[in-house]
Amino acid sequence: MKGTRLMARILLAEDDADVLVVVEHVLLQGGYGVDTARNLEEAHELLLSRDYDLVVTDGRLPDGTGMELADAAREKSIPSLILTGYAFILRELAADPTKYRVLLKPLRPVEIIQAVKDTLRSPSITD
Repeated sequence: MKGTRLMARILLAEDDADVLVVVEHVLLQGGYGVDTARNLEEAHELLLSRDYDLVVTDGRLPDGTGMELADAAREKSIPSLILTGYAFILRELAADPTKYRVLLKPLRPVEIIQAVKDTLRSPSITD
């Protein structure tokens, strides 16, 4: 079908090159379209210039936080999922950590895909 997107498009922001490659591969294998960014600035540029169905971001990026990106995505009505190995400091990084969907690292591929499916099905964490 011309003009119809057949798969969800995901913006993935992750500064760890190894994690970025693994998560991108898992998402591509899951049938999703993926654009990647290694920092908050790159991610913001992509978010402003392209359409996404979901943002998946590391909690800590070299030039900011995943919560900042999640908030920007929310302004465009795009759900987000934050991946972090630092859940215990999430409260320090976010004014209201309960407003974010969080997945704890290390991650198994099945966990990533299930969290993405769940978030796409139910974009608001208050559902």
